[in-house]
Parts: sequence; C-alpha cells; structure tokens
Amino acid sequence: MYLKEAADEYLFECKCRKLSKRTVDNYSKHIGYLLNYLENEKDVTKLEEVKPQYIKQYIIEKQKAGNKPNYINDLIKVYKTLFKYLYDEGYTETLITEKIKNVKKEKVIIRTFTNDNIKDMISYYKGNDFLSIRNKTILIILFDTGIRLSELLNLKENDIKDDYIVIVNGKGGKDRVVPKSPFISKWLFKYMIVRKEKFIDRNLDDKELFLSKNCKRLSSEMVERIIKDAGKYANVSKDIRVSPHTCRHTYAQMQLMNGLDIYSLSRILGHESISVTQTYLNGIRDERVLIQGNKTSPLMNL
Repeated sequence: MYLKEAADEYLFECKCRKLSKRTVDNYSKHIGYLLNYLENEKDVTKLEEVKPQYIKQYIIEKQKAGNKPNYINDLIKVYKTLFKYLYDEGYTETLITEKIKNVKKEKVIIRTFTNDNIKDMISYYKGNDFLSIRNKTILIILFDTGIRLSELLNLKENDIKDDYIVIVNGKGGKDRVVPKSPFISKWLFKYMIVRKEKFIDRNLDDKELFLSKNCKRLSSEMVERIIKDAGKYANVSKDIRVSPHTCRHTYAQMQLMNGLDIYSLSRILGHESISVTQTYLNGIRDERVLIQGNKTSPLMNL
C-alpha cells in the first residue's frame, strides 16, 4: 500500500469524525513532511517499507534543526494517531510508532497580566458607541471566561444563557459550558442593545455575536488588535505577550489562586487532561503561592 493512499484514507477518516478543518489541515501538513522525508531520504513510498527507526531519525533531524519540543511532540502525536489507525485497520502487522516517545519539554514559565494590567486594559475602551462597547465586552469575556480566540469568534447569540455560555464545537469538536459572571452579563446586555441599534435594518439571526462595524464576522487579527491597543495603553511589561491567549492564561492562573480546583478548571478550559492545565501552575510566582498558603493555613482556619 502506498503511503500517500494510506495518508489520504486516514485524513478522510478524520473528516468523517468531524474534526475541524484547521485540525485536518494541520494533520495533512505534518504527515506530508514525514512522507517527503521518507521518500527523499529513505527512498520509501510504501507502508510496508516504513521502519520505526526512520521516524526516529526524522524526529532527530527536527531536533537538530532547532524545532522546539512542543512542536516536535505535536508531530509525534499526529504520527502516532496515523499509524494507530493503519494498525487498527489491519494494514500493518505491528504498531510502528509503539516505542516512539515524546521528547522532553523544558519547563515553561507563563507570564500573565497583572491585576493593574487587567483594570487598565478594560478601562481603555470608553464611551457608549458600538465599537467601544464591543471591544470592552470582548476583553471582559476573554478575561472572565478563559475561552479561546476561535471560540469567541464563533459565539452566537443563542449560545448566551442566563448563567453560562455554551461553547459549541470547541477544540476537538467538543461542546462545553463556561460560567457567566454578573459582570459579563452587564456588558453583554449593553452590547446587545448597541448591536441591535447599529444593525437595525439587518437580519442578525445567523450572524456571529461579535461583528465588525460593517456587520461582518470579526477576524482573529481584529481581536488581536483590540488586545494589543489596550495592552499598549496599560503599559504592559515587555516580557508579557499581549494576546488573546495570554488572557486565557491569566484567567487560569487567577482561578487557581482564587481557590478553584484544577479538575474544575480543566473542564471549564476544555482541556483533554489536567496535565495541560497543570502548565498554568508554573507561572504562579513564589510570593503569590506563599500568600495563598497563609490564607489557607489549616490551623489558622480552625
């Protein structure tokens, strides 16, 4: 069986499983890299000719090229799922990637926004016009729910409930709910009023919740600009990445510091396992841990 045919069948299976287009495209790209390497460096084009050491040698080449462990582990994850599918389908007698291990990752310290940063960034957008209220509401939702940028862009009016927000087709195509604080409710109420007034002559039934001034779907670049402008106003430290994903990191760390257990946080964030959520613990500074530890002292709370 030719590797190209095997890869095409696997990618078709991914589409049948309703994986997002972005995920399928990434899988296709990563698999293409491996197939090109096998053909050009090992003269291998058929599945029967693939050996585990070839894949290991490819991973070593990626390490020598300076690729980061997270990227390499993403590659390994794709190759493991590919060859697991081919093994389950009976195309191989052994699981080729069975003994291929992830590379060791460096401990990542995630730098997040300070409390003052958050207050200043939210206060940057003033006024009662459509754009000011929209931008402020976007910031509030990112900081107070921890949802991903893609999830924010996909929100519809029907996803907003009284006490929670429904995230439809989050990462991995999974639906989940996230809490909606009274603070969010207040600004969503304001936004819905100006949104209705702004587009009074338009049918908004099938539109996304957050729209451009021309009633178009917001792009990720637009939201990133909203965050960067607010970060510049707030004079955010240069060692903090001013981005929507840092809002998510900040939300996660603040929830942990405020006492939310890691299992509940993992569900709210939509992580597949708590091992992903645990990375947010690395960025919590020692002094904050000491302060929190004093607050929860067993004997002081008898």
